[in-house]
Amino acid sequence: MNDWAVLFSPESLEDLMKLDTTKQSRVMKAIKRHSRNPLPQREGGYGIELRGELAGTIKIKLLKDGLRVVYKVIKESKVMRIIAIGIEPIMKCIK
Repeated sequence: MNDWAVLFSPESLEDLMKLDTTKQSRVMKAIKRHSRNPLPQREGGYGIELRGELAGTIKIKLLKDGLRVVYKVIKESKVMRIIAIGIEPIMKCIK
């Protein structure tokens, strides 16, 4: 399967730039890995679906760093759109 295109929102790029270079590297590796199949797990992908106010989005958990990457999948154009990158409490504030 070909990797999906990855697009970053301006806010997610700001989030990424706030991290130290080691964490930036880990986040980018996780995004690259998930871009192979960013669909939710119930559809055979790697992503973990979010619920409640964040329904319709998917997360990547980087447990070692306490970080989450939140993204949306645009199936028609095979795009993985990164919405936010941050620690768990920050993720609850995304709308």
